Amino acid sequence: QVQLVESGGGLVQPGGSLRLSCVASGSIVDMIAMSWYRQAPGEQRELVAHILNSGSTYYADSVKGRFTISRDNAKNSVYLQMNSLKPEDTAVYYCSAVPLLGSSAWGQGTQVIVSS
Repeated sequence: QVQLVESGGGLVQPGGSLRLSCVASGSIVDMIAMSWYRQAPGEQRELVAHILNSGSTYYADSVKGRFTISRDNAKNSVYLQMNSLKPEDTAVYYCSAVPLLGSSAWGQGTQVIVSS
């Protein structure tokens, strides 16, 4: 199973930007979807965005127009550009890879805190 490592989280003021990265230990070409989830304290994990290997994307309503997901198969990486951040975006962000067969892989998460 591919291993995923996220990075790029941190503390940012409201209105600021962060770019999260997720690097896989192997090829992501055959992953039918690469996704970003987030989990705030006391909340369930929620899907933020995903990108299919066709390039099609999906965004949760709460992040539409502010977040952009992209993937670079050559670098075995997926990214989440987050702009106009709000305090309610505070959460641990997780990367997930969905293979054609078998179970999804998850990273360890990266913390994002939006606060003044």
